[in-house]
Amino acid sequence: MRRFALILFAAILCAALILSQSACQLFGKSGGRQQVLNLYSIDPVTLDPAIAGEATSHQYIMQIFSGLVRLDDSLKPVPDIAEKWQVSRDGRTYTFTLRKNVRFHSGREVKAQDFAYSWRRAADPATGSLTAATYLGDIVGMKEVLTGRSQQIAGIRVIDDYTLQVTIDTPKVYFLSKLTYPTAFVVDRANVGAGEDWWARPNGTGPFRLKQWDKNSLIVLEKNPLYYDKPAGLDSVVYQLYSGVPMNLYETSRIDVTGFGTDYIDRVTDEKGPFRKEMAVYPELSFFYIGFDVTRPPFDDINVRRAFYQAINREKIAILTFRNMVQKAEGILPPGIPAFNKALTGLAHDPETAKRWLAASKYGDASKLPPITITTAGLGGGMSQDLEAIVQEWRLNLGVEVTVRQLEPERFTYVLKEERDEMFVSGWIADYPHPQDFLEVLFHTGADYNFGEYSNPEVDAMLDQAGTEPDTERSLALYQKAEQKIVDDVAVIPLWFGKNYILVKPYVNGYKLNALGYPSLANVTIAPP
Repeated sequence: MRRFALILFAAILCAALILSQSACQLFGKSGGRQQVLNLYSIDPVTLDPAIAGEATSHQYIMQIFSGLVRLDDSLKPVPDIAEKWQVSRDGRTYTFTLRKNVRFHSGREVKAQDFAYSWRRAADPATGSLTAATYLGDIVGMKEVLTGRSQQIAGIRVIDDYTLQVTIDTPKVYFLSKLTYPTAFVVDRANVGAGEDWWARPNGTGPFRLKQWDKNSLIVLEKNPLYYDKPAGLDSVVYQLYSGVPMNLYETSRIDVTGFGTDYIDRVTDEKGPFRKEMAVYPELSFFYIGFDVTRPPFDDINVRRAFYQAINREKIAILTFRNMVQKAEGILPPGIPAFNKALTGLAHDPETAKRWLAASKYGDASKLPPITITTAGLGGGMSQDLEAIVQEWRLNLGVEVTVRQLEPERFTYVLKEERDEMFVSGWIADYPHPQDFLEVLFHTGADYNFGEYSNPEVDAMLDQAGTEPDTERSLALYQKAEQKIVDDVAVIPLWFGKNYILVKPYVNGYKLNALGYPSLANVTIAPP
């Protein structure tokens, strides 16, 4: 899901009754611009870092909470609550030294025991985390807790109030990067104990704290005066929830940042128009694909998967439907990820060959295929233009009718594994810039996000070896080899690599998106008029 940052002029919005009275008061009564940024968004699914697994919730969580380490502007792990760390010679044990006087929003100091509690809670089956195994599963003893076989994580040791020792199963260069994901953030035990909906009143450690949440209307974050690092430049961030069409608000100068899509690309890129100088395009480490449930008919037959792959003209759809705002994907790793392979070979669009693959399958022809449904995110309306084009090509080139079933967008990530049909539309935005975050997380046997349950022992062995190989060149070569094998197995149909297109008013300083698609709101300021 895209993240939109929007500023609204208080006088207009208050008059239009778009803002609540309390939100209007945030702007003050003077005519000058305050350090208040208004963002367009929707309600989060949850503000619990251990549970959240989608971008909408994360955009709030990453402002309210924090962890031992964070990603800098170049997406490298750097100190956050931990001021430093040491790694043992065998690469398995990390000893973190916490900063002193880092405080929760309530004022209580953060101690090493708080991290031990937070990670133990994330691993507890009763918490119901779908992310703990993926991002904390390398820690010794974590799997035993996740499966209910143990109550304590053997690889976590609290040395003293400011020293936390963590031992992982094998050396992995990306382990620190995993700790930048919200699942590894620290939470306050007393806050969690306040009740089932504790996260609606979170006691975090991030640069902003939650001041107000009116569901379906408004979320207000305010600067955290206790933040250990440089204080945020903004006094408040006001999220307008479901407040209208973002581009319409931007055009009427009621907001100052918006994402935009194909409907507006001609107007925005018009050199004589008002928007061209305000446009920014940011690369995004993202991959969009059509997945198969390879465990059941008809896609347990690789020839059927090949047929459906080669029946689609992905390049044509990228040009006509997306207006070249996406890049056709041949493989899984997007440009900018180490191990990106320009020479990777996929399957070309070829309807005649697609028909031959279908004839070579155990079904023989389209008439003998079982009913096929594809799962996608939606609200019950018409399907997206790109999916409509893909379904039409399957109809024309293979003679196959595919039914589209929509799941509510806010539920999609959380229930897809259980509720998927024979095919599903999905995508992945990197959590950190490493091939493991795509290839292992999405395709290793038993991985939580391996929704189609693809399994190849040869690929597993290559991914396992690549993740522990100390020589970088050898490691990346193994990832490339594994990626080619996944593509050859047609585990999924690669569709596109994405980019972020936004408009930013000139008086907003420091608003930019990293390659994960997030802005650093603590670095944003509003210029005086």
